[in-house]
Amino acid sequence: QVQLVESGGGLVQAGGSLRLSCAASGSIFRINAMGWYRQAPGKQRELVADITRSGSTVYADSVKGRFTISRDNAKNTVYLQMNSLKPEDTAVYYCTVVPTTGYRYWGQGTQVVVSS
Repeated sequence: QVQLVESGGGLVQAGGSLRLSCAASGSIFRINAMGWYRQAPGKQRELVADITRSGSTVYADSVKGRFTISRDNAKNTVYLQMNSLKPEDTAVYYCTVVPTTGYRYWGQGTQVVVSS
């Protein structure tokens, strides 16, 4: 069993910044991929950013140049630094991890609201 605890969401004005964190604990031997997805009201959940254990990253086109994903393997923690936030970034952000078992675990979600 793996538990994910997210933090860092909140309300921010357009142009502002937020940093999300997600710490994984439990029956973890090794985590391969870690990432963030988001879901806005009335929309499907979408990938925001993903990072492999070796540090290779993938970003959604809509956040390239504004968001940065990073991880601390020793702490089983993944971060998402979000800069130059826009109202369209408003969504519930979900942390996700994939251990060596290949099963994808999800966090409970953290709300991000960007006001114009």
